Amino acid sequence: MTSATQDSPLFYRLDTDQHVQPMPLEDLYGGPQASTCWLIGGGPSLCELPCEEIARSPIPKMTINLSGTGLLRPNFWTSYDPTARFHRSIYLDPGILKFVHRRRSMDLVPETTFKVCECPGVIFFDRHDGRDFSTFLSPNAPGIIDWADSMVQAIDLLYRLGFRKIYLAGCELRVRPPAELWQQALERKIPVEPWGLLGEFFKACETHGLWSEETAATKDLAIYHFDESKSLRAAVQTDQHYYRITQCLRLARRNLTQHGLQLISVTPESRLNDYFPYQPVAEVLDEMRLRVGDAGQEPTRGLYSQQASRAPALLGPMRDVKPPNWSAAPSPLKPGKPDDAPQLLVEAEGWIAAGHRFQDAYRTPQEVG
Repeated sequence: MTSATQDSPLFYRLDTDQHVQPMPLEDLYGGPQASTCWLIGGGPSLCELPCEEIARSPIPKMTINLSGTGLLRPNFWTSYDPTARFHRSIYLDPGILKFVHRRRSMDLVPETTFKVCECPGVIFFDRHDGRDFSTFLSPNAPGIIDWADSMVQAIDLLYRLGFRKIYLAGCELRVRPPAELWQQALERKIPVEPWGLLGEFFKACETHGLWSEETAATKDLAIYHFDESKSLRAAVQTDQHYYRITQCLRLARRNLTQHGLQLISVTPESRLNDYFPYQPVAEVLDEMRLRVGDAGQEPTRGLYSQQASRAPALLGPMRDVKPPNWSAAPSPLKPGKPDDAPQLLVEAEGWIAAGHRFQDAYRTPQEVG
């Protein structure tokens, strides 16, 4: 695995000869208000969310691995697993900015003779291991966090791109037991926890004669919103991984807060809802229409002949001022020798009221002349 170093760029393009072309994308999406992004997971609940409205919303979308397939197209995409597990339409779509670890650069895109590094819109990064809960988000880290999880990787990528509010959709971070087996367990009054781990549920069923290891070896479980399944043994391991990541994010909350990043779940019955805010998708969409605008409802009539300012009604005047700075130069209001203490140069109401120009408040009397 390629490790990041302080001398290497965070984001870059690669040629087939492995020539590095830096791509300075850090904080590209930061703005005057907290920039937001949907982070789309592969959970079955995504089919129950208003994906068409999410797709039309003025918020970019990042998908992980196969998430979103058949429901929406992303603006950003990332993966942790091998290239052969994903669709060529992702790699060859110029409209999707793809974030891929360097080790995948020379993989073949499925069903083509193209290398991943030849595809449009592919951005490479190196991973940075050794990060703990207090350094989960590290603005100066030379690489993207490696906790062996695509969603964690996506969170760090979005943070480094400048996003500060991430809405998690289709991110249950839990695998539900088979519905029929769950009903049988309830009917037999087997003590099972609704939010417990899948492996513990199967153990309880096996103890009460409702399940066996031999039966588990022949069964598959649908755990995604797309057409894919896992064996029950693999599903148990996946659920254990989800649980571990949930607890890791819980333990990293202080670090997230220190760096101004908000994780907000819009996924009903997610494990994250015990530790992070939950907000229905409808509320998020309403909030975004107010903050960003409703592209489907914005009028166009008369805009090309518009001459007057379209600034909103303000409580007071806006004025672009220079930042305050300390100087040993004489104060404009007190000409003479410099004070012993540095002088903070700001707008001087009396200086301006006396008839001097506004910008002269930032200059010494000698400069004003």
